[in-house]
Amino acid sequence: MTTTSHNILPADLEDLVARFDVRRTDAPRSEDERTSLLAKPKFGTVFTDHMARLTWRSADGWTDRRVEPYGPLQLDPATAVLHYAQEIFEGMKAYKHADGSVWTFRPEQNARRYARSAHRLALPELSEEDFLASIAALVRTDIEWVPDGEDSSLYLRPFMFASEAFLGVRPALQVEHLVIASPVGPYFAGGVKPVSIFLSEKYHRAGPPGGTGDAKFGGNYAASLLPQQEAQQRGFDQVCFLDGAESTYLEELGGMNIFLVMADGTVHTPGLGSILEGITRKSIIQLARDRGHEVVERRIPVRELVEGIESGRVKEFFACGTAAVVTPIGRLASSDFDVEVNGGASGELTMALRSELTDIQYGRADDRHGWMMRLA
Repeated sequence: MTTTSHNILPADLEDLVARFDVRRTDAPRSEDERTSLLAKPKFGTVFTDHMARLTWRSADGWTDRRVEPYGPLQLDPATAVLHYAQEIFEGMKAYKHADGSVWTFRPEQNARRYARSAHRLALPELSEEDFLASIAALVRTDIEWVPDGEDSSLYLRPFMFASEAFLGVRPALQVEHLVIASPVGPYFAGGVKPVSIFLSEKYHRAGPPGGTGDAKFGGNYAASLLPQQEAQQRGFDQVCFLDGAESTYLEELGGMNIFLVMADGTVHTPGLGSILEGITRKSIIQLARDRGHEVVERRIPVRELVEGIESGRVKEFFACGTAAVVTPIGRLASSDFDVEVNGGASGELTMALRSELTDIQYGRADDRHGWMMRLA
């Protein structure tokens, strides 16, 4: 049975979407070219014809709401973001349902996290209403770009950066908010397969509590690239980070939160504070509780995890995030240990949660929590 939520943009948001000045490109891709690009889109390499944009100035606040042709940004060499990394971003998706309507998943959560990240990076906070309206305005303008293949979607990337041209360590007085969109196919083209993880003992992702670990800030991801590269050179798919204070407790992967499924049915995940408050993470916690599983958010020593895998106390280990949704982990290793999880196979609960979440997102299952919002 296919059911959908009745969540739609409220009237005040519709009014705000209507305030966006849509400046269409003079050179849109042809239908044939678009069809070819949508056939097998590779993540983050193909972009739609337009982008949404707002400008903030300290004297005026947020102004000039518009949708304009996608294209290069003109930046002064002294643009603040290039020198002091004052920027944030979000990641979300738009899904085409069987009836042709287009929906997104828990966008108000992205809007609120965007505001929290902005506050941490001394950027102006964008209202939830403007955030949602910019998403809707772009999707409606480029609706032909929303793919309808199995597990395909339109990846949405809102981002904000300090655009003032100046050299000096202070918050910028001019800032840009943009939304760009990229059609994507299934994350696992050959089907979902367990990944291998190498534990980083030398590097940390974002430091201890009080740092920027709970902000969606590009610098955190830049810090993960070298250890990720070293893990891949060792033959691993991803890298896992420990806490920045004691190098003892599990935190997260370079771009995903992690979960353990115990033999007694409980589900454990690292607590918040120095990690990103993932929206997929939050949703997995709810779906696991709906199934009757106790979910425990706590500090998890890596040694406890390794011993739990070896003893069979830990039955499943998985990661989650917007791009891959849920990814089973089949192997965890470091310079001191190398253990296989669940015989290297995907776990039963892992795959059930993945299936349930994607069914909600694509309108194949009841949206009982009201997570989906219709955009077009």
